[in-house]
Amino acid sequence: MNSNCSLLITTYNWPQALHLCLLSVLQQTVLPSEILIADDGSGPETRMLIDAFNEYSPIPLVHVWQPDEGFRLARIRNRAIARATHPYIIQVDGDLILHPRFIEDHLQLREPGYFITGSRVLLNNATTQSLLTHQSIDVNGHHQGSKNFWNKLRNGALRDFLAKRYKTSGRNLYYIKGCNMAYWRKDMLQVNGYNEAFTSWGLEDSELAVRLINIGLNKKFLKMGGITYHLFHPLLSRDQECRNRQIVKETLVQQKTFVPAGINQYL
Repeated sequence: MNSNCSLLITTYNWPQALHLCLLSVLQQTVLPSEILIADDGSGPETRMLIDAFNEYSPIPLVHVWQPDEGFRLARIRNRAIARATHPYIIQVDGDLILHPRFIEDHLQLREPGYFITGSRVLLNNATTQSLLTHQSIDVNGHHQGSKNFWNKLRNGALRDFLAKRYKTSGRNLYYIKGCNMAYWRKDMLQVNGYNEAFTSWGLEDSELAVRLINIGLNKKFLKMGGITYHLFHPLLSRDQECRNRQIVKETLVQQKTFVPAGINQYL
């Protein structure tokens, strides 16, 4: 299958985790057409890892880097989306190990007029340290103590049945996980991508979902497929969460579809 898609991976100063993520990409049943590393200011160790990976990867890899000026996730994602050369983008974080059929599952739900979000299995600290120490992506037998048990199950028929029924309305309408989502590049350009007013952790994905839905798109939820395993790390600071919630509220109330400072700065 020609995937005709870009895989966007965000990272920041955790090359050991990024290495596992990239190894899991090479094990995919369907490979992406390109890999975009959206790097929010990592040091030279990450660049050396990417350069080494490029030596043997069958997939072209583009390192999109910006200086470290604090948490600028929205901005680096916009920069990477601007560099994408394929019409469909699958987006993950660099602290995930992808199930071998992760990209296949996403592409089988790909449909005009929709964006997709998925979920993740939260690995515990002991499992994470073991995988990092051995630079292993073999998560089989390492599920004890992990959270979100149902997120590790895969069933194609249930995946298709749930896609337009699970967490797609009511209080879950704007619920998405930017660490596991997919969208058409043209749709992101229409809303001008991520809102760069978000300069701390949290809710930049929900605000984006509001604008995508405001232009008439619908959401699919990838359940029983698109499995990812999230490596344990301490929680990021939530000190700006109230401010971020206010930005989301303003987007909802004002029915915004576009942000003034977004992808258009990098095209």
